[in-house]
Amino acid sequence: MKTVLITGCSSGFGLDIAKHFLAQDWNVIATMRTPQNDILPVSDRLRILPLDVTDAASISAAIAAAGPIDVLVNNAGIGWLNALEGTPLEVVRDVFETNTFGTMAMIQAVLPQFRARREGLIVNVTSSVTFGPLPLLSVYTASKAAVNAFTESLALELAPFDISVRIVLPGAAPGTSFGKTARGRIQDRGGFPAAYGDYAQTVMGQMQNMTGTLTQSTDVAEAVWRAATDASGPMHLPAGADAIAASEARAAH
Repeated sequence: MKTVLITGCSSGFGLDIAKHFLAQDWNVIATMRTPQNDILPVSDRLRILPLDVTDAASISAAIAAAGPIDVLVNNAGIGWLNALEGTPLEVVRDVFETNTFGTMAMIQAVLPQFRARREGLIVNVTSSVTFGPLPLLSVYTASKAAVNAFTESLALELAPFDISVRIVLPGAAPGTSFGKTARGRIQDRGGFPAAYGDYAQTVMGQMQNMTGTLTQSTDVAEAVWRAATDASGPMHLPAGADAIAASEARAAH
């Protein structure tokens, strides 16, 4: 029976990824900053551990408590939506600390055991916003695009140790709390700069009125499952109808 450790399981993608792997009879280590014991099915194959991917001591404690794992899923992330001019560098650093450096730190923490066993799989959840430029998302996109590029190079250096790396790229998922949390963070930081007010409202309106088939958390869970179990699958796996369409559009160009 294999074991997966998933970061950011308190809601959204991480929660559904954990549920999916549990349903497939895997051992699941679901991590979150503030553990909640009532959001996942009761199971003797489930452990819930505290983890802050921006804190080295927290990472060390979680990896020690988890013991040997077969798959690491880096899902923890924070959103940000604003013009660059309205984004304090402190916020830029916060976004990169979680989305980019947190991913790198988690991988560094599990590599010794993967390398010693000459097996292991890493799945990095990024975003379909990296398929093409979108307004007000420059900082968030940069944090995720950095993970994409990092992962592609990492795959080369880990191949001699039989360690595999995959990227799952979800589309827009209004059904999760991710966007709401990001908007709340913007308001906490003073909102959009006045000079960008009209433009920002137009962009926000377009985002809120998106039509067509978007991404469900279950789409992401299924993509991560495929990444973890299909050795013949591609390195990049778009998750959700809109992400697949964006990936195909990019490939066509």
